[in-house]
Amino acid sequence: MNNITGKVIGIAMEVHNTLGPGLLENAYKECLFYKISKSGLFVEKEKPLPLYYEEVKLDCGYRIDLLIENKLLIELKAVDALNDLHLAQTLTYLRIGNYKLGLLINFNVLKLKDGVRRVINGY
Repeated sequence: MNNITGKVIGIAMEVHNTLGPGLLENAYKECLFYKISKSGLFVEKEKPLPLYYEEVKLDCGYRIDLLIENKLLIELKAVDALNDLHLAQTLTYLRIGNYKLGLLINFNVLKLKDGVRRVINGY
């Protein structure tokens, strides 16, 4: 899993170096989706994430920004700063989807390394 994570972070850095900060989240998502697909990794964009409540499947409109190889969840942002709510959202998506690892990436930073958070679901 670390090799997939490292590859995705490297691709995100390429996208960020090319585009820079200041664009809408969707622009980064489309470029990242394209580059990840081109790299040979299996990637899904806007994957529906149903919510199960008391054994009832509810389609509440939640979507995973990007899902890599059916196991690495990517939550993208283009905000002034990541906050606790962004982290909580990513953790909730990991828990609901039963995924172990996610990346919370904020593209609205000068250096992308300052906008990447690795998020682990402790189940």
